[in-house]
Amino acid sequence: MAEEIDTSKPSIARVYDAVLGGKDNYEVDRVVAEGVKQTVPHIGDVGWFNRAVLGRAVSHLASEVGIKQFIDLGAGLPTLENTHHVAQRVNPDARVVYVDNDPIVLAHGRALLEENANTGVSNADLRDPQNVLQEPAVKRLINFDEPVGVLLVGILHHLHDDEDPKGIVDEYMSHVPAGSHLVITAFCDTGPEARAVEQTMLHLLGTGRFRTTEEITAYFDGYELLDPGVVSLPLWRPTEPVEEPLNVAQRLMAGGVARKR
Repeated sequence: MAEEIDTSKPSIARVYDAVLGGKDNYEVDRVVAEGVKQTVPHIGDVGWFNRAVLGRAVSHLASEVGIKQFIDLGAGLPTLENTHHVAQRVNPDARVVYVDNDPIVLAHGRALLEENANTGVSNADLRDPQNVLQEPAVKRLINFDEPVGVLLVGILHHLHDDEDPKGIVDEYMSHVPAGSHLVITAFCDTGPEARAVEQTMLHLLGTGRFRTTEEITAYFDGYELLDPGVVSLPLWRPTEPVEEPLNVAQRLMAGGVARKR
């Protein structure tokens, strides 16, 4: 049975929902969202850049690589163009499991996906890969003898250094076969503006570790990083021209995709 929703402290999933202009959040979440907006007024754009690159990456994996199954770790609340929307538009038989430790995600996810037999939601903590991999939805939908798309989109910055985010990445990737792909996006330390947002998030939310491009790239050590490497999100295989130089919001997150050999 899922735990009750705690509305006394902010939730990562609900804060993102508030940033994106959603309604599945509480006053405690909106305080954090407004605090971040004071530092970067266009923080909502950052959320949409993240959703857009998720869509481009999943579309590439489903259509060009032929990946048929995805684990979306730290998925957050359902919004437009979720992983299953993108993957199943390419391949109606694509299978997707969303994993998040916020019970509000489980509640909304079940309502959204109750008629989609190829999609599941697990209320589990991504920091415990062994437990996640034993979740009923994962065991039902993911065949670990076939390549898997492992998605850690907009979540690793919420893991502190002492929680060993690279070790967690490698633990998941150790369970998937060659040909599997890893997708990561994270807040990037690109200068004083980014560090100001980091301090706001750490103060109001308790998490939000901004890492350098080199630190984010290190998550992909041991895997074959696809072109164009780890870049600001609008520059990862854009579908239309991107005007440079990028503004602060466009540079606030970076990401990439890699293949397990």
